[in-house]
Amino acid sequence: MDSSQPIASKTGKKFLGIHFLGCNTYGRLYPNKEKSHYVGRCPRCGLTLKVKIGAHGTDERFFRSTCLMNRIGSVSPKY
Repeated sequence: MDSSQPIASKTGKKFLGIHFLGCNTYGRLYPNKEKSHYVGRCPRCGLTLKVKIGAHGTDERFFRSTCLMNRIGSVSPKY
């Protein structure tokens, strides 16, 4: 698989994998209907996370995000 292509689930839906650090849980963000953002929630605390889809984005598919303790979600690549 070309690393520049988003990972697809078994159903063929593209997604970003997110490790929500504050809750120590994993979730997925899926493209919205407009294909302008990946959107999802922390499965434990419900923090909504929205990541813009841009022309000059990253090849990374897995990220870390704050949640619960810091109610403002921020995203960084998971290395």
